[in-house]
Amino acid sequence: MTQIKTKRERIKFASDNVTGACPEVLDAVLKANDEDRTPYGNDELSKNLQNKFSEIFEKEVVVFPTASGTAANALALSTMTPSFGNIYCHRLSHINVDECGAPEFYTGGAKLVNLKGNNGKILAEDLDNNITGKGIVHHTQPSSVSITQLCETGVAYQLDEIKKISATAHKHKLKIHMDGARFANALVSLNCTPAEMTWKSGIDVLSFGATKNGCLAAEAIIFFNQELVGNLPFLMKRAGHLLSKMRFVSAQLDAYISNDVWLKNAKHANAMGKKLSQGLQQHKNVELSYPTDANEVFVKIPKYIIDQFNSHGYKINDDEWEGKAVRLVAAWNTDPTDVESFLNIIKS
Repeated sequence: MTQIKTKRERIKFASDNVTGACPEVLDAVLKANDEDRTPYGNDELSKNLQNKFSEIFEKEVVVFPTASGTAANALALSTMTPSFGNIYCHRLSHINVDECGAPEFYTGGAKLVNLKGNNGKILAEDLDNNITGKGIVHHTQPSSVSITQLCETGVAYQLDEIKKISATAHKHKLKIHMDGARFANALVSLNCTPAEMTWKSGIDVLSFGATKNGCLAAEAIIFFNQELVGNLPFLMKRAGHLLSKMRFVSAQLDAYISNDVWLKNAKHANAMGKKLSQGLQQHKNVELSYPTDANEVFVKIPKYIIDQFNSHGYKINDDEWEGKAVRLVAAWNTDPTDVESFLNIIKS
């Protein structure tokens, strides 16, 4: 008889996607469920998001709620990039590595041009050198740039870096997109305003992430220039992302950005990430692969220590990042005692 494995696998620190939703978001969803509302984003919650986000970003913005980050990224890029265009991004970026060709699909065939950069971030100088072929009919045409904040190594773009990349893109008449899957974590890390990290630094369109930081399934595409919206409403409908009960996504976003819930959650996640990072560095055989700017920790851990973690039920994948690092992620609800328990294994 086959024995059934009853030991529960520990997936804490595997990702900030493993967590549930924060109480404020859950309460908002339940409240949105209390009565009938106009469908397809014409409800008051969805309409009010325009004003709420405009206040946060200190500028009149246009907001389109979505249910996933992949949809937000791919749809945003589809407004900026024709089917014969180029999208410049880091080779480790989520749009290049983890979205199953969604940007290419939604743009109708645009080409992703990968840049090496440094610590997961593209460099303005490298971007400038790679923007070629403009006006040549045999080449795909330079169209847009996408940067990730936090980037895929957990490192945050500094404001001067964003400004330089944006200036380079705009010099070549390219639009610039920010994949803000961990936007709040980056914002707290830099201790700046949402406006300073986006349109004041040259960002044209933002994929505003919320799912990883306390929502159930809620992201938003935010345009800082209304003229760039283009055909997005039709593209969303055609792609199946115009939800009939959009109020449930909008309710999450509304609660998330109200009363600084998003910033509170990010501050806690970042603090737990730093606690985890500092504790791991106390072990002589553990080495940070990248600086810990927020809630993601990338470390080089010997195989025997990985085996020790796995024997305690943790799921540690030593094949990530081409075998160069193990990724550990703290979340909005990470308990300090869970960090201590994890670190005690390595001490023993």
